[in-house]
Amino acid sequence: MGSARSIPDSTTISTAPIHDTPISDLIMRPKVPEPVEYGNDTDFWVEYPSGLVDLSRTDRLPSDAAAAAKAQPPPLKATQADIAVNGDRVVRVDKEKTAIVIIDMQNFFLHPDLRAHPLGLACVDPLLKVVPALRSMGSKILWVNWGLTEHELKTIPPSLIRSFRKHTGGGFGSELPGNFGPLLMRDAYNSELYGPLQDEFVKGQKAGTDFWIHKNRMSGIWGYQTALDLFLKENGITTLLLSGVNTDQCVLGTLVDAYFRGYDCIVLEDATATTSPEGGYSNTIYNAGNSYGFVTDTARVIAAAHQ
Repeated sequence: MGSARSIPDSTTISTAPIHDTPISDLIMRPKVPEPVEYGNDTDFWVEYPSGLVDLSRTDRLPSDAAAAAKAQPPPLKATQADIAVNGDRVVRVDKEKTAIVIIDMQNFFLHPDLRAHPLGLACVDPLLKVVPALRSMGSKILWVNWGLTEHELKTIPPSLIRSFRKHTGGGFGSELPGNFGPLLMRDAYNSELYGPLQDEFVKGQKAGTDFWIHKNRMSGIWGYQTALDLFLKENGITTLLLSGVNTDQCVLGTLVDAYFRGYDCIVLEDATATTSPEGGYSNTIYNAGNSYGFVTDTARVIAAAHQ
């Protein structure tokens, strides 16, 4: 007959949930004690004890382990920029392989005649400042927006249709008040960028630096050969600066899918906002910096552009 299993005295068992126990490395990632190369033969990052994380994929560590342990960051090239990010780090990017992805800064989400989104409107000015700086670096400006076709109205899943009906009652394609047109359909006024952002896009489009990319899901890069993913691959883009609304919805969806596809993800914390209750924004920013990539702000990007 088997012996009875011993049950510990309840006084010796912690009642605190495991996830409430702080793990220091997840609160603040420590700097590496010696250079570390992540990735594979063609797609790699190098992190240095100084706090520099080189995302440019140009300089590998020496193959000799002893030499690699003593390697110093290479000098900054004219084709690169060093951007300070949260967590006492600096990321080095290739200017021409970097793009800002500005998500859903459209009238439907921001115009005061359609909704109150003061935090979203507060992102307009930082974007108007950082976009010209990125153009001067030779980086791409990607305005990624809802813009549905009649065909897409017939293929959108029911969960998404139901989600958007809560706002107006009519859902995708329904007529909005005034001259805003059908909800989030291509070329409708409600699908245009809000206020001065539309003018900024037109300016960049004429200069060949800015591109409008339609999406038909929360994520701009959700499926096989989405317009955004195709553009990024065709133009050799590896590093994304993510911004727009809403932080924990369309920005997060695009961030996570880009992360899964292997893009370098950097969230601009002063150029993204949400209407969600407290926690939606902060949780996304926390995970962006601790899991998906890095977090910075537009001022630090502008400073890097002027190096």
